[in-house]
Amino acid sequence: MKVFKELPPSLFHSLRLSLIPISKLLSRRKEQLPVIVSLTSIPGRFKRLHLVIRSLLTQSHHPKKILLWLNDELRDQIPEKLSKLQGEVFEICYSPLNCSHRKLIHSLEKYPEEIIITCDDDMIYAKNWLYLLYKAHQNFPKDVIGNRTLHINHDASGKPLPYSQWHYPSVEDINQKAQIPIGAWGVLYPPKSLSYKVLDVELFLKIAPKNDDLWFKAMALLNHTISRPAEIRPPEPIPIIGTQKIALKKENKDNAFNDTVWKSLDEYYDLSTYILE
Repeated sequence: MKVFKELPPSLFHSLRLSLIPISKLLSRRKEQLPVIVSLTSIPGRFKRLHLVIRSLLTQSHHPKKILLWLNDELRDQIPEKLSKLQGEVFEICYSPLNCSHRKLIHSLEKYPEEIIITCDDDMIYAKNWLYLLYKAHQNFPKDVIGNRTLHINHDASGKPLPYSQWHYPSVEDINQKAQIPIGAWGVLYPPKSLSYKVLDVELFLKIAPKNDDLWFKAMALLNHTISRPAEIRPPEPIPIIGTQKIALKKENKDNAFNDTVWKSLDEYYDLSTYILE
């Protein structure tokens, strides 16, 4: 049923974005925010990826840059509708990696002093999405900010409960350190908010090869950085019809990868100690 509810707005906004002239998209007439938007994608979503970039280029405020990180082997597979959007703001970059962590780690390396906001490659974002995340950052400049977060709950012995039980407790029991941003809705990372170990490719490919959200949360904990939900959230991003068949988050959930990955991270870094201290 949810798919049928999403279909009309998805079709409407896809058409609306498609009809905007490229010359208008590439002009810098809006106020610029000091942020870098960073994302990654896979070939199965290339056909409609230009819609995501168009939604980012039509924000109420422009970012400094929009960086799309793709695997090196995809250089000759870029659709014309996507390639034509490159310019002063949007840039396609390449990486030897073939994992979702690309969406953040390379931008951290390239722009270590910048605010970086990650997003997904299958969503249309509301026009005030970027602005509201940045406003939340101004109120909490050292914290990681997510438009949507979960709460990592623990049992009486201090062990993390299964991912399916990561929901918010009563207000008085909320632990700021236990909040984890969900990447699809957008996450803002201030400079140096994550441990330098975030760039340890060998390790994250071993422990968390398919779950970047959990890896980045672990790296925030190691750096004693709080993750918090944005005080004012924009409208929920609209899934682009035809892009949901290959969904990493569904694979993670269906195969209990989240539980396995977080258990491995928790044991390796003793993360529960950081959360419950």
